[in-house]
Amino acid sequence: MLWRYQLMKAAMTVCRLILLARIEVHGREHIPPHGPYLVVLNHTSTVDTPVLLLAFPRQKWRFFAVEKWKKHPLFGPLMSWLGAIYIARNEVDRHQMRQALDAIAQGMAFGVAPEGTRSKNGQMAAAKDGAAYLAERTGVPILPVGLEHTDVLFANVKRLKRTTIHVHIGPPFHLPDLGRRARARDLPAFTHYLMIHIAAQLPARYHGVYAQSAALAAWQRGEDPWPFCEQVVSEDKSGFGI
Repeated sequence: MLWRYQLMKAAMTVCRLILLARIEVHGREHIPPHGPYLVVLNHTSTVDTPVLLLAFPRQKWRFFAVEKWKKHPLFGPLMSWLGAIYIARNEVDRHQMRQALDAIAQGMAFGVAPEGTRSKNGQMAAAKDGAAYLAERTGVPILPVGLEHTDVLFANVKRLKRTTIHVHIGPPFHLPDLGRRARARDLPAFTHYLMIHIAAQLPARYHGVYAQSAALAAWQRGEDPWPFCEQVVSEDKSGFGI
């Protein structure tokens, strides 16, 4: 299966050159030498997954993808070939979550954008609880990734302007130990914890709904952000992030 990723990385490199894009990876040393681990990232463009695959070493991946891509004559078969698990937006079922859990149990890297949909303005939006659920159920290391400038890539292409995409990879971390079995009501706090780790990899202009987060401010001061995450008021969230 690894040869598929090698072939696709070569093809995506050609596409990157056509799109006048350059990729700079920061924090490559934080990437674990092998899986399983969970990659959580902000989601601003259709190129986020290809950029992720180009930035990381060749390895086995699984990831969620919106079901609409399954019907695309080119990208549908391609994404399936690379390990996509197709989901209807906000309607991940038990079978799809079981597939994700099984992939992680098999030692794969699993990519998920907790926001569940692409940002319209490049800024981070409120996340859903799917990534936190996977992290809590598996206990694997979580790798926060902030993608910078994927949101302006296509606008720059139209102007024949070169884009440097920055992939910021933070140190792996785990969810806090509650000293008891986690419950569904704990997921929103876990989700906030994941998102401020992503936000911490990005310039302030990307922070969006997390810009005023007390947990993010604590992280930036070098303090434990978890107590502030626990104070987050749970909102009704339907479905899981992609």
